Amino acid sequence: MILSVGEILADMIGKTENGVFSYERRAGGAPFNVACGVKKFGVKSAFLGTVGDDLIGKFLYDFAKEHVDEAYVRLDATHNTTLAFVELDERGDRSFCFYRKDTADTYLEAVPPLLLARANIVHIGSLMLSEKRGVDYAVNLAKKAHGAGKFVSFDVNYREDIFPDREAAVVLYKTMLELADIVKLSEEEYQAFGKEYVQRALKEKLVCVTLGEKGCKWLYRGESNALPTVPVKTVDTTGAGDAFYAGALSRLDGLPKEKWTRENLNRVFAFANVCGALTTRSRGAIDALPSLKEVISSAQ
Repeated sequence: MILSVGEILADMIGKTENGVFSYERRAGGAPFNVACGVKKFGVKSAFLGTVGDDLIGKFLYDFAKEHVDEAYVRLDATHNTTLAFVELDERGDRSFCFYRKDTADTYLEAVPPLLLARANIVHIGSLMLSEKRGVDYAVNLAKKAHGAGKFVSFDVNYREDIFPDREAAVVLYKTMLELADIVKLSEEEYQAFGKEYVQRALKEKLVCVTLGEKGCKWLYRGESNALPTVPVKTVDTTGAGDAFYAGALSRLDGLPKEKWTRENLNRVFAFANVCGALTTRSRGAIDALPSLKEVISSAQ
């Protein structure tokens, strides 16, 4: 089982129809997207997060119950639900603006010990790092997971408007990167940290770098490989990286480190590439997730 912990929010995706601009409400939040993808790709999935006890929060609460195997979502009566406003360009690439000031997603409850005991991988979201209580929570959870013999997963998922500056964000991210066993970076994030840092400080980690329409690259213990993706007609890239990562984690679930061989990792990330690519064919991070049957068919 894969346990994802962190932000669950509403993606408000902008669109223009008949000269009228409006926002379409969709469930989102990177670790929640991953949790939904893991289930879609055939692996048991659990998610823990917090939403406001408001109209959007109740929508997300119900949505989570339907889309992951085990949803531990708390309704917080004193903090509102986070909103992410998303606008797409003509290629389907997105820009974000967060409505997020002291919102519910950083007020997380502790992971129940029995839930942690049943997980193979604990995936930790990154938005919580924008608050000190979130940093403390993430570090503590990573250490508890390691103490219980679990793999820790972390996706940088850098969002410019929730940190004072890039340099401050990089310092916080390095704290988590060095606690994780499995790491995901975008191509831009890889460049921000630098090749030398990744190859030196993260040498013992399994690092995957998403390259958009070029596919991905993985690095592990001095070995690496770049893998192409499948061609698709892109409509919306929202959640593509999360779908990719859900695909990767779903194939790593139950796979011990001694089996992280070049051959197996190539299989893992070829599958992940297809998951990410197929998700861009329609709008929304979760609604656009392909079925396991579609992924297998496209991967052949």
